[in-house]
Amino acid sequence: MELRSVEGLMALLAACRGVRPSAGRDGGPADPHGHALRTAALLRRRRPADKELQVAGLVSVVGTLLWPGGPAGRTAEAVRPLLGPRVAHLLHGYALADARCHDDDLLSLRRADEEARTAVFDAGVLEDWRTVLELVAARASRLGAVD
Repeated sequence: MELRSVEGLMALLAACRGVRPSAGRDGGPADPHGHALRTAALLRRRRPADKELQVAGLVSVVGTLLWPGGPAGRTAEAVRPLLGPRVAHLLHGYALADARCHDDDLLSLRRADEEARTAVFDAGVLEDWRTVLELVAARASRLGAVD
């Protein structure tokens, strides 16, 4: 499955509300929707100019809904046509990276993901991310979104 519109992606992210993920790496977050918002918010605080990294944090939970218990890295291919090769690379690398990874972007994504599992703060609502998703999708479209 490929995601080709921001509307479709927003609907899928909204559908993550209340979903209990099947067992995956570390069991997955108890609340994928809230976890996605907190991860993206943490990345926005730490790397405000890196919209693609923030979006990677936001959409990383999509795979738990599309392919419960499925292989890591499938989310990357699902979002590549819409969000471009860098977001796909971040998601793919994050899914496969281990604790010894030295890529700064992947380490930032991992730290935010781990912190978002226990952090308690108002991370806003999904609609707050529509413009960022549209910007990243428009940029990917202009660049051809193909490696």
